[in-house]
Amino acid sequence: MEIIPFDDRDGQIWFNGELINWRDAKIHVLTHGLHYASSVFEGERAYSGEIFKSREHTERLFNSAKILGFEIPYTIDEIEAAKLETLAASGHENAYVRPVAWRGSEMMAVSAQHNKIHVAIAVWPWPAMFGPDSMKGIKLDIAEWQRPAPNTAPFEAKAAGLYMICTLSKHAAEAKGYTDAMMLDHRGYVAEATGANIFFVKDGAVHTPTPDCFLDGITRRTVIGLLKDRQIPVTERHIMPDELDGFEQCFLCGTAAEVAPVAEIGPHSFEVGALTTQVATDYNNLVNRRAIA
Repeated sequence: MEIIPFDDRDGQIWFNGELINWRDAKIHVLTHGLHYASSVFEGERAYSGEIFKSREHTERLFNSAKILGFEIPYTIDEIEAAKLETLAASGHENAYVRPVAWRGSEMMAVSAQHNKIHVAIAVWPWPAMFGPDSMKGIKLDIAEWQRPAPNTAPFEAKAAGLYMICTLSKHAAEAKGYTDAMMLDHRGYVAEATGANIFFVKDGAVHTPTPDCFLDGITRRTVIGLLKDRQIPVTERHIMPDELDGFEQCFLCGTAAEVAPVAEIGPHSFEVGALTTQVATDYNNLVNRRAIA
């Protein structure tokens, strides 16, 4: 499959308040966000021209920036309008939306109190993250890297630096023939996949890790709401890896992943059962504004 580089595409990107040519959306090599990871972002999806839970994502973007100690130089309403402007300019009704904010290049050291804060928004088509056959169940490795303790990293922010170990873990998994990796936390509990939250099913009930050291995803909360609407018990708790053999089903969820069944995690196997399929259907109906039967 031909890979189209992200720096060489047609279209427009919203960059510091205006739409510019996609190929002109450039930053300096000595940008603080590149060297010191002082960058926050969001991943969103538009369905039929409407960005799902757009304002929640924008509010989280602003909160992430606040946690990292900088202020986005626009209002939430201005970013909301900019996302819609960029989506319309893209010509796509179904697309991925990526707002990002970062410290610029005025200062190049750990301290960067006077750096300008830049904001950009890009939109592009992105089908199912795990491919068209993902509903058959994807295969996960068990990552060597662990989610850090909450007193060592700002886990409530969707910050670029927190994804370094995700890239390492996913690359290692792909090298072994897996699609993705499940990560444990600093205590050895099950945490999440590299870019999605994880759920398990046993005896008609759903179990999911407590998000006390990793991001409590917007899609995660949406899925929990869908499950509760169907009167399916949901327990948020610490889950040990040795419990995996006792679960019948497993699935991931996230903006990019949507709802993706899991067939294997290392040596552990799961079925793509009726509950997982129902959650995937309900989520698809919700984001596409169809009635949930």
